[in-house]
Amino acid sequence: MKITDYRLETYLEQMDRPLGDSNGPEGDDLIVSNILIIETDEGISGVAPLGNKQVDNLFKIIENKDPRETFTHWQNMIRYAFKGGDEGEGHNALSAIDIALWDIKAKINNEPLWKTLGSDDPKCKIYASDIGYCLDDEELFKFFERMSDNGVDSGKVKIGLSFDDDMRRIGIVYEALAKNHKRPRIMIDSNEYWSVKKAIQSINKIEEKFDIFWAEEPARRWDYRGLNLVSKNIKAAVATGENLNNVGDFYPLIDNQSVDILNVSSYQSGITGLRQIGNFAYAYELPVTTMNCIGNYNAQIATSIPNHLMMEVVDPGREKAYSKWNNNIDDGFVIMDETPGIGLIVDENKLKEMQNTDYGRKPKRPWFRREGAGLYIKELEKKEVNWK
Repeated sequence: MKITDYRLETYLEQMDRPLGDSNGPEGDDLIVSNILIIETDEGISGVAPLGNKQVDNLFKIIENKDPRETFTHWQNMIRYAFKGGDEGEGHNALSAIDIALWDIKAKINNEPLWKTLGSDDPKCKIYASDIGYCLDDEELFKFFERMSDNGVDSGKVKIGLSFDDDMRRIGIVYEALAKNHKRPRIMIDSNEYWSVKKAIQSINKIEEKFDIFWAEEPARRWDYRGLNLVSKNIKAAVATGENLNNVGDFYPLIDNQSVDILNVSSYQSGITGLRQIGNFAYAYELPVTTMNCIGNYNAQIATSIPNHLMMEVVDPGREKAYSKWNNNIDDGFVIMDETPGIGLIVDENKLKEMQNTDYGRKPKRPWFRREGAGLYIKELEKKEVNWK
């Protein structure tokens, strides 16, 4: 079997609800998405829900090669990216290719990826995550209530701009989850908006009323001294890592005892890279949590990571270009079936329809760092910002 070609499909998608955090609290429900499809001479193709034009440079490395040699292809792409670094668009393309190749490998075996990776467990524990700074109180409650009704006992809420609002929102999440669970786990996420001192002050105040399971990204992702200081001065665990690129980026955090829980994803140099990070954390007995993703396919990988806690589920309706994905949530778990590969099947007709749809506007600038972030200046918290 040989790799013969690829397609990169780009499309706009309007989600069922907007997403927003402390850096972009207004939120948006329109996103740009990509699908990478790698094809072989035997008619088996691999899918990854990301990618960009840099795929063209990296594809030359794997073209006409056996798709089953996933580690060799990953290593050769890492070597190719050496001078420019495994980051940016090149990093995204590398991750996409690796995911698509693992999808092919599992399809060749005619089995789901979780089996190809050596697991015997088709279940992945999850937690609910709003990414909903833009949601009003009723919408926030309904989201977590729905997840609680499906057995989810843990929830993460976006905070960071107003202490009074944060306390109210945390209380809403707790109330929604407590309908079905005596001691729900609450996590908070300030998305690197705070300074180190601000994080310590704010979390200490929050912990006077609420037990917090973890505080996510309370300081900058690379600030191992600051994160260590936060961890030593709050009761909750410090979680971070979702915006790092590869196993090397995690080294200073682990070596300096700056993180208690690692946030990981197949966006971090693909499935091969994610498994390296998981193994690294396992050596230090650090738990990991997998991040949200289209179609919850990270669950396929999580179930083979022994130190995995739970996977983030946002569920905003980003799967309209697919006819099949991992959406069976029961008793707080994503339940995976026997669909070969990562569990995502592209709906070609729907994809074309979405590519030809005019939404009358462009998506807002995604996931930038808000003005005033990291500065202990109250006036900036209320300053009007042009999000367009």
